[in-house]
Amino acid sequence: MSDIDTSRAGGGHGSTRSYLIGFVICAVLTVIPFLLVMNPTLSRPLTLFLLVAFAVVQIIVQLVYFLHMNRSSEGGWNLASFVFTLVILFIVVALSVWIIWSMHFHMMVN
Repeated sequence: MSDIDTSRAGGGHGSTRSYLIGFVICAVLTVIPFLLVMNPTLSRPLTLFLLVAFAVVQIIVQLVYFLHMNRSSEGGWNLASFVFTLVILFIVVALSVWIIWSMHFHMMVN
């Protein structure tokens, strides 16, 4: 049994082993920041930096193990749709922050 099973359409689906590996890595990447926050031994800025770093690593692990984003030839469409999703997400978040800041600024100035 290969690590990635393919369907008739040629798309890769992960095996149980790859899903289990991804789950264990994500669980570890969740428990470590939880312990860092619950037992504050480091400074706040360092803890925040580590929290964000673990979150970014966890996003990458989830993209690889659960969404199967890799460097294969058909992965180009996956990458294009992922980049499109990031652009839309950035636009929504940036405009939301801008609207909230603008409303705060104009409502505080009487």
